[in-house]
Amino acid sequence: MDNLNKKLTVMAETTTSDMGPFGSCIIEGKPDPSTIVIVGASGDLTARKLLPALFNLYLNDYMPDPFLIVGCARSKMSDEGFRKKMKKALIDTNNLDNQKWETFAKFLLYRVIDYKSLHSFKNLADSLRDMDREYGTGGNRIFYLSTPPSLYKTTAIMLGKAGLSNEKTNQNGWSRIVVEKPFGRNLNTAIDLDRSLHKYFHENQIFRIDHYLAKETVQNILMFRFANAIFEPIWNRQYIRQINIIAAETLGVEHRAGYYEQAGILRDMFQNHMMQLLALTAMEPPSMFEAERIRDEKVKLYQAIRPFPTRDLQNYLILGQYGSGIIDGKKVTDYRHEPGININSLTPTFAGMKVLIDNWRWQGVPFYLTSGKRLSKKLTEIVIHFKDVPHSLFRQTLGEEITANQLILGIYPDEKISLTFQTKNPGAKLCLRSVAMDFQYHQNYSGPVLDAYEKALLDCMLGDHMLFWRQDGVEICWSFLTPILDKCETCQDRSRMLLSYESGSWGPRLLKRSKGEEPPP
Repeated sequence: MDNLNKKLTVMAETTTSDMGPFGSCIIEGKPDPSTIVIVGASGDLTARKLLPALFNLYLNDYMPDPFLIVGCARSKMSDEGFRKKMKKALIDTNNLDNQKWETFAKFLLYRVIDYKSLHSFKNLADSLRDMDREYGTGGNRIFYLSTPPSLYKTTAIMLGKAGLSNEKTNQNGWSRIVVEKPFGRNLNTAIDLDRSLHKYFHENQIFRIDHYLAKETVQNILMFRFANAIFEPIWNRQYIRQINIIAAETLGVEHRAGYYEQAGILRDMFQNHMMQLLALTAMEPPSMFEAERIRDEKVKLYQAIRPFPTRDLQNYLILGQYGSGIIDGKKVTDYRHEPGININSLTPTFAGMKVLIDNWRWQGVPFYLTSGKRLSKKLTEIVIHFKDVPHSLFRQTLGEEITANQLILGIYPDEKISLTFQTKNPGAKLCLRSVAMDFQYHQNYSGPVLDAYEKALLDCMLGDHMLFWRQDGVEICWSFLTPILDKCETCQDRSRMLLSYESGSWGPRLLKRSKGEEPPP
């Protein structure tokens, strides 16, 4: 009995230490002293995402010591003007601690640049060297391209020509460049952008950011699959009937009309976010949890995706554009009457896609990828539909239909894992009911939580490529999507392929499915 009590005590202590005080989940030390240079800092991304993320890292004591944040853009602003603009952004996001802000703001500087002037970038380089000496940032720099995608090439080349990419002459500091999606408009432009980046930057210096990868629950997909013995043995075609991946938004095009008219839903969501969710759900286990090995397995998965049969596109792809409707009790306009949108626009705001993977694990299992704007609710989740039981011994009592098991990986707004299964309904009569075992992601956790941009920016400072795209993955995904884009954007019958759907609905009618397959919500 004494031995049993000792074992139970050890188990309790082990469990308690695993759950708290969360020291193992907090990075040890700080990133190297560095300067974060935001190119295009007068734009919306800096105000809405980047500055709030950097300020929150500062509040949680994750920022380098010392650090500088230098905003650059064509807009004429003083240091103080830039600080006032960023303070307003923090007020708008309810993320302002006035006392902390006063200290943080001292490390915000601003420089005016002309994207087409090498002289302007050389002046920036001189200013950064002066700042290194004054603030002690050691010549370490991150250049975050927050510009329109059309300026990525120009900016990268100008940084290189001004000597800002060269780590050997950069006071022995490192230099990194962060590129926002989209990484090109198709395969050819993606290759061209990559050549421009590599003209002056090495691959280890390039960080192709996809903030979806830095979401906590997206990172958790690999942990869930490969750190548990009970799920991986059934994670295959023998037990799974289909997988649905959905990323739905209630928002319309909002302030992004200029970009969205050129991109559409396939470039905006499928080439990056949806492909990453697909890879994490379907990839093979890497030999170890290391950036390049994980990215190797993602590439193998992308290589196994079956090319679209462009002559039979209607059974594999559906495109839609939102009309007017009701969202959250308010009437909203159709896409073509949004500010800045062409009244005759044929840009899709919704896509439903059937993807097949030609490998041993997934042969014959359809993956349904769905994303769109102005849909019924904001929702991102992965639903694994398991196969029916092979033989129903309850058919004489309950009939043939027994609801199959489902596993739901909730990413937003419900950050959870939910497994549904059948159990007996209480009572004298034999009846089944579906019940769920739910795990809320932040359950029993009280430590700091980083949002997607905070995690991505921190990893850039640490030089960790785990949550960033590699160029071969970018090119393979474009190889998959470019034939579809060519087919949809060049055919004379393009308007007939684009179905209208009511805002506040779940989009147009979905793809043709085989018997027993489930649609998204």
